[in-house]
Amino acid sequence: MLLESIILIIAGVVAGFINTLAGGGSVISLSLLLILGLPATIANGTNRVSVFFQTSSSVLTFSGNKLFSGRKIWWLVGPSAVGSVAGAWAATGIQSRHLEITMVVIMSVMLVFLFLDPGRWMKENTAFLQQKIRWWQILLFLAVGWYAGFIQVGVGYLLLTTLVAGVGYELVRANAVKNLIILFSAAVSLVVFMISDQVNYLYGLLLSAGSIIGAYIASSLALKRGGQFVRWVIVASVILAILKVTGLVDFKEVFTFLIKK
Repeated sequence: MLLESIILIIAGVVAGFINTLAGGGSVISLSLLLILGLPATIANGTNRVSVFFQTSSSVLTFSGNKLFSGRKIWWLVGPSAVGSVAGAWAATGIQSRHLEITMVVIMSVMLVFLFLDPGRWMKENTAFLQQKIRWWQILLFLAVGWYAGFIQVGVGYLLLTTLVAGVGYELVRANAVKNLIILFSAAVSLVVFMISDQVNYLYGLLLSAGSIIGAYIASSLALKRGGQFVRWVIVASVILAILKVTGLVDFKEVFTFLIKK
């Protein structure tokens, strides 16, 4: 258990570091939870504990800079939270094996997304900011919220793109609103997973502790050339998750061997 605790904290540090620099840290934490032997449904719920604490810290910082002014934000947060509840309920009802396969497929697709560098196509668009929220925007954030509640992986990129292209926020404020939406999404979906008894609280808190440290380190260093590091850490994590899901490597045996050594 000591070795698992150390690994979880380190993974949390890496995930928090990556989320602060670029996003995509849930790939790391979910992969590790699968590797450590948690069923996919419980790994999915446990990951929300770490996401909740990470975004709580970010939202407090952004709130101090007064980036959440105006009612329009809550017209985006509300549908996203409702969608997250529905997505989380859907995730709790799926068979663990099917969810494992879904996770690996989504994480693999995300690798392509990362290497394509989606930031190149994200242009600021202020045309929508002066307009009232439209019905299609509510439906859009309802759908994004559903995805966030269902699996969470990559939702940061999805939200950032949606907030810039579909609402018109400039990138700095879009990043702040993204964190606010994910905070509410993580909170309501975590409640659903808790009710369904699909949360490993010890693992979740260990990941959270590490992620807070990682976020602090990344913020302090403010690295400008972390992109390649982020990509290759995520690639390694997905490969390990695939090895576990396909049964090619029994990581419990590996950990047992390391402990005996």
